[in-house]
Formats: sequence, C-alpha cells, structure tokens
Amino acid sequence: MSTKLAIIYYSSYGTNHQMATIAAEAAKDAGAEVRLLKAPETAPDDVVTGVDAWKAQTEKTAEIPNATVEDMEWANAYLISAPTRFGIMASQMRAFIDTLGGIWSKGGLANKPVSAMTSAQNANGGQETTLVSFYNTVMHWGGIVVAPGFTDEVIFKTGGNPYGYSHNAGEDFSDDAKAAIRHQARRLVEIADKLA
Repeated sequence: MSTKLAIIYYSSYGTNHQMATIAAEAAKDAGAEVRLLKAPETAPDDVVTGVDAWKAQTEKTAEIPNATVEDMEWANAYLISAPTRFGIMASQMRAFIDTLGGIWSKGGLANKPVSAMTSAQNANGGQETTLVSFYNTVMHWGGIVVAPGFTDEVIFKTGGNPYGYSHNAGEDFSDDAKAAIRHQARRLVEIADKLA
C-alpha cells in the first residue's frame, strides 16, 4: 500500500501555497499519491477583495479544491502548512480542523503520521509555537508526529527549526529552503510507507 498524502495549506498571500507545492512535488517523487488541498477561506469576501495581494492569491488558486473530511478519511498521512497568527495557526486552518470532530470520534485520524510547516513575517514571529501547538492537536487525534528534527544538515542552514520548516513571509525561497521542505516531505512519506 502506498502512502496517500493529503497536503493541506492555508495561504493569504502565497507563502504557504508555495511551500505546499514544493512539498507535493517531493512527495510525488518519493512515490506518494498526493492531494494538494487548501483550507476553506473564512474571511468575508469584501475583506479578501479589499487587499490586492490576498485577492490575487485567491484568484490564482481558485482551482485548488478545499479540503474535506472525505480527504482526511482517504489519506493515511497529512502535511499541514499554515501561517502563524499571534503564535498559533491562522484561524482558517483551525476552523477546518474544528470540522473534524466526527472523524476524530471514530478514530479516523489516529495512527496516521502528521507533519507541519508554517510562516511568519519574521523569524521570531511565532513560528515554533505555531508548530508545537498544532502538534498538541495531533496528539489529541492519536496521530504520529513526524517532525524533521535535525535529520539533515539543511535544517541548520535554514534556521535550525526541528519542529517543521518555517519561512519568513515575503522572502524568496532559497535552494536550501526548498531542500528543507523537500526533506520534510520525503521523511513524512518514508515514515508513512513504513507504517503502511
């Protein structure tokens, strides 16, 4: 049985969308069946359309399907990518997570490997707390946290965050940044394959 990986992201301006896309390519190269999905937007339309960059990102990714409970049932591994907002995941991702009570209560999220990535405006803007607090949710699910740790030297080259890749929003993705994202995705697929 091959890994069925749901990569679910939320991205207002494009950073986490780019991260998820890089991860999806790496996971496919590692042999996983991948669904690239986004958390549904919860901000009012007039707010989204009132910010040019937000509106442009929404239009650019209109064809990417919203994540559903059915996607969570289908997958046997998850990679979640969302920006930090005041030290925790953006509310759009949390709102999606809050729809999973039914599948959680049936044990449908248990025993599945999960990894996470994030971004913030600056390196000390809550990136680590966002990832660690999300992993609390994974533990409630009975999921298996698959953080990158310090399993590749590229982790040190990109800020040394062992909890998951984190990016400073608005900065270009260096070769090392892309390598760190790819490493995390491949590691998740490798662990998922072993569990499967």
